[in-house]
Amino acid sequence: MKTITSRRAVWLVTKRELNTRLRTRSFVVGTAVMLVLLVGYLLLQMSLASTSGKSTVGLTGQATGIAEQLRTAGTQSGQQIETVTIAGPAEGRAKVDNGDIDALLSGTAADLTVLSKSELDSKLLLVLNGISRQEVLNAQLSEAGLDPAQVARTVSAAHVTTETIKPADAESGQRQVLALVIGMLLYIGLITYGTLVAQGVVEEKSSRVVEILLSTVRPWQLLLGKVIGLGLVGLTQLAILGGVGLVAASLTGVLTISGVAVSALLWGLLWFLLGFFLYATIYGALGSLVSRQEDTQAVVGPVNIVLILAFVAGFSLVGQSPDGSVTKIVSLIPLMSPILMPARIATGSAAGWEIGLSVLLTLATIAAVTWIGGRIYQNSVLRIGSRIKLADALRG
Repeated sequence: MKTITSRRAVWLVTKRELNTRLRTRSFVVGTAVMLVLLVGYLLLQMSLASTSGKSTVGLTGQATGIAEQLRTAGTQSGQQIETVTIAGPAEGRAKVDNGDIDALLSGTAADLTVLSKSELDSKLLLVLNGISRQEVLNAQLSEAGLDPAQVARTVSAAHVTTETIKPADAESGQRQVLALVIGMLLYIGLITYGTLVAQGVVEEKSSRVVEILLSTVRPWQLLLGKVIGLGLVGLTQLAILGGVGLVAASLTGVLTISGVAVSALLWGLLWFLLGFFLYATIYGALGSLVSRQEDTQAVVGPVNIVLILAFVAGFSLVGQSPDGSVTKIVSLIPLMSPILMPARIATGSAAGWEIGLSVLLTLATIAAVTWIGGRIYQNSVLRIGSRIKLADALRG
């Protein structure tokens, strides 16, 4: 029998996984479902962006005289306020109740009464209070013999001079969206394909296929080929989702395809590879401890918990304080880095040395996990029957 090289052995196993997984219905359907969810999320963001800061206000009675003033004040405060004239209070109440208008204004400019269906938007309330107070101030100035317009010009001329150490990032909103989307895709990809590695190992073990495969290749070659093959399948799916997501986000106006977006996607792909090699080796080694699919979740459960914690921490820490001390420390932990670090990179808060250090720590952890995982796999994959204890698998 001709002996094959280690490289060819690993490639044969990798090719087998690629041919098997890429052609499956579950891969096509799963990718399509995630694309639908991703596009739906982007459409939701577009809808929220289009409705945020927009209010429709009904005016009745003397309040109709402040329509132009209300629109101008709204523009100055960054809001879009549309005004409609209402015939009377009864009609206005009905329109508020039906949701046709957000609020109904009545009374005089100095003594406004606002009717809303529920709690009034705080920004709109601030604008209305400002108009009412200005009217009262104008009346007081007129009584004192002063010109309200001249006083307003003098007051407007006064301003505070501001200086900043770091200029504002015009793309900060888009960076936040990218960070959340990339973190979510990485979490889904790692937990989905990591579990597939474990299930594949258990399937081959229970069906005795692994005994046939190991007559040709060594255990570590089989595990490495399976990890690389499924990693490439996951990378393909992530690239499809990322590419379509960028185009969809650009078309919906949620973000623009810029250097920031492309860079974030490329970093996300790199961290998927690093994270997958790290987690898939653990999943594969733990999967070799059992011989039934029913027991798979029991052995991979702790790994899933770590991934869930990384996902939750990513959303909370990166969303609230991407450059905070706690976020920096947690993102350097190798089991957390594959989700937190690319999210921080997308927000622009990760320094170059932090990225480099996290990559080195993750690579070192991958090397250690590969050695330990290969030992567990080699000592367990041919042992059929009850669940094997981790300590026994390590001893051999």
